[in-house]
Amino acid sequence: MNIGKNIRIERIINRKSKRTIIIPMDHGLTMGTIKGLENVAKMIEKVALGGASAVLMHSGMVGAGHRRYGSDIGLIIHLSGATSLAPDPDRKILVCSVERALKMGADGVSIHINIGAEEEPEMLQDASKVVESAREWGIPLIAMMYPRGKKIKDENDPEVVNIAVRAGAELGADIVKTNYTGDIDSFKYIVKSVHIPIIIAGGPKMDTIPDLIHMVYDSIQAGGAGVAFGRNIFQSQDPTKMVRAISKIVHDNFTVEEVLKEYKLN
Repeated sequence: MNIGKNIRIERIINRKSKRTIIIPMDHGLTMGTIKGLENVAKMIEKVALGGASAVLMHSGMVGAGHRRYGSDIGLIIHLSGATSLAPDPDRKILVCSVERALKMGADGVSIHINIGAEEEPEMLQDASKVVESAREWGIPLIAMMYPRGKKIKDENDPEVVNIAVRAGAELGADIVKTNYTGDIDSFKYIVKSVHIPIIIAGGPKMDTIPDLIHMVYDSIQAGGAGVAFGRNIFQSQDPTKMVRAISKIVHDNFTVEEVLKEYKLN
């Protein structure tokens, strides 16, 4: 890893804990304006105050999110996407380049690949190009690797999550974001089988906060390197409080009970 990538990755992953809390805010390209992202700058300030490591967004929203005040926070620019109105929303195409992301001040870049989708070969081909550019410029690459498509019956099935994670590592990603399998043992096997940090996605907003906190805790016990939570943070009643609570588990090894009691979450 070159010095440029070393410096940038330390803006995304905590030096002490070797873990991260990333807040994706790239939903607008797919879904339009949704609750919590009406004002990107205000939401970035809330999650930064909570101790989030980085936010993740599309290049066109960087200007809207640049606050020029408040707590510093890492910036990851998402390079791929599709709208929910596309003929196949699972087919993600490149909408930004590594070079453009660097010009805009990114500390990292990310791509989205749906393993099992009909257009998986094209997405893998795009990923290979991004990997080469990221290596050339010394910028960390986060690969969002999701089992998703007609052949996938359960997106949390350990067997398909394993394939997705391993594919991300084999391609040359620096961090892989994927679905949690639902139990510690199966996720531990997947995490221990690759040499890069694995973080979990939050997915749709969960029914209860304790469920979310338990998932975070279990993933850390399995060797996970943190979380990339969007709607479960920015659509919560108090995003700052939620990030602080999750941070206690991710960085300080608190138990679920300790966090729920300290932050009075229910």
